Amino acid sequence: MDHDKTGCQAPPEGPVLCINNCGFFGSAATMNMCSKCHKDMMLKQEQAKLAASSIGSIVNGSSSSSSNEPAIAAAAGVGFETNPVEPKPISVPSFGSGSQSDEAKPKEGPKRCTNCNKRVGLTGFNCRCGNLFCATHRYSDKHDCPYDYRTAARNAIAKANPVVKAEKLDKI
Repeated sequence: MDHDKTGCQAPPEGPVLCINNCGFFGSAATMNMCSKCHKDMMLKQEQAKLAASSIGSIVNGSSSSSSNEPAIAAAAGVGFETNPVEPKPISVPSFGSGSQSDEAKPKEGPKRCTNCNKRVGLTGFNCRCGNLFCATHRYSDKHDCPYDYRTAARNAIAKANPVVKAEKLDKI
């Protein structure tokens, strides 16, 4: 049958490469892009829409938008302008406590084993008791750990496996 009479399109001649020249095959469902390029393009479009709505709400001064939108758009690397003549980026408030972010945190010395005072750096092991130990003292029996592993394990098992009791049946 002729494709013009039926209204169907002819299948493409062979596989179609991605239009971004990434080397993968594209499809008509993803606008002749591979799945990765299509996903990246959709993500960029969503970020642009979010940035545009945030900028619009800031320029209009409406408080109806949520406070997370400017923070998300700022994290995406989008700059904001409050006044078209004088561009100023909007500061994103931190989610931590205000007193810690205002004060300069004093620089801590090198990380050391709590038991032998050996420098451990990045290879230190944090124990459940809250202390830092070297490779020699990392096990609980080597540093007299006060953490009660047995009780913690019993509580975890009790939480994961609650007791189920069925209601008693009435006798006839």
